Amino acid sequence: MSESFSEPWRLVHLATEGVSIDVLQRGQLAYFRQLGFKVTAVAAPGPSLSRAADREQVDAIAIPMAREMSPWRDAVSLFRLWRLFRRLKPDIVNAGTPKAGLLGMIAARLAGVPVRVYTQRGLRLESCTGLKELLLTWTERLACLCADRVVCVGASLRAACLARRLVSANKALVLADGSSKGVDSARFGKFRPADELCNLRHTLGLTADAPLIGFVGRMTRDKGLNELQLAFKSLRDRHPQARLLLVGDFEAGDPVEARTIAALRNDDRVLMTGFVADTAPYYHLMTVLAFPSYREGFPNVPLEAACAGVPAVGFAATGTIDAIQDGVTGRIVPLHDVAAMARELERYLADAELRQRHGTAARERAIRDFTPERIWHELHTQYLELLHSKGVEIPTRVTIPSVSSRPVDQVAA
Repeated sequence: MSESFSEPWRLVHLATEGVSIDVLQRGQLAYFRQLGFKVTAVAAPGPSLSRAADREQVDAIAIPMAREMSPWRDAVSLFRLWRLFRRLKPDIVNAGTPKAGLLGMIAARLAGVPVRVYTQRGLRLESCTGLKELLLTWTERLACLCADRVVCVGASLRAACLARRLVSANKALVLADGSSKGVDSARFGKFRPADELCNLRHTLGLTADAPLIGFVGRMTRDKGLNELQLAFKSLRDRHPQARLLLVGDFEAGDPVEARTIAALRNDDRVLMTGFVADTAPYYHLMTVLAFPSYREGFPNVPLEAACAGVPAVGFAATGTIDAIQDGVTGRIVPLHDVAAMARELERYLADAELRQRHGTAARERAIRDFTPERIWHELHTQYLELLHSKGVEIPTRVTIPSVSSRPVDQVAA
């Protein structure tokens, strides 16, 4: 390890909930710590924040934040963040998730933080209407206004932000080929012995030859569970051996329709695991991934499935169209089109050669284009440029992190 800064830059990464720090910034905080930054993770209190801080070996500070709109609680959180930034005097604040993005960017600007980065991971307003859509539009504009850079996690997300006039074109950018965090191809593409997969199939009650349509993620209305249930219902009689595997839990926020939940639970060909800490082995059981989400930033699940050589079928939603290459790594169908979703899922069930071709292409693309280190390296470059533009002193030496898969140039003052 080479020499580090005598006066390290102070970097705060902020999210509404600790799980966003734990999952979406796995490895990233340690990367910047190894570069010589003094890194602090800030989120609502909980075990996820503590776990992430211990793993990444960075400081953690808990600030309660409500995910949903709550004017009084939001005002309290804003004051606490402003007071925290005044005390820590960070050189950079990077805030992601909608609530933390809004409160973090306002607080950082009021506290005089030199460099403010808003990581835009998706637009909740895309699936809202009326007053709520209008309110979310203005909160996004305010967050973008207070930021020096808006890092959109995908090209279609950036296009959506520009089309809605949330941010100026010269402020918004996409790092590398996009994605929220890249993908750990070693983890999700790891070879799984036949006996391990056989045991997992047995645990799920699957026969060795049963075709499996898989879904992984939060089970909410916006994730398209209503359409997925109808699509599976329309093809199950033509494919009596096929099963639908749902990996995840139903959530109270943005709930799935009660009749859909009942239909899924009463269908003996639908398998539900509940929460799973490690989803990686389940992808290796799948014939095809169903991804009927209404909106995304850049979804992680299609990339994780891709590492296991599994093609995906998704709606033509923001973010999904970046994660799935239509006709190359999977298929994109019109938003909410149940018949089209069922048709393309059935095509993969019936055509082994198509599955193999698209699954191989998906795996090659995920490994080639979406290494986390590519994103971290480009984010580091943005930090350096912004610090320089704000006149923040640039140290004469930087640490070259051993985790980087690409060379990181040393920076001279």
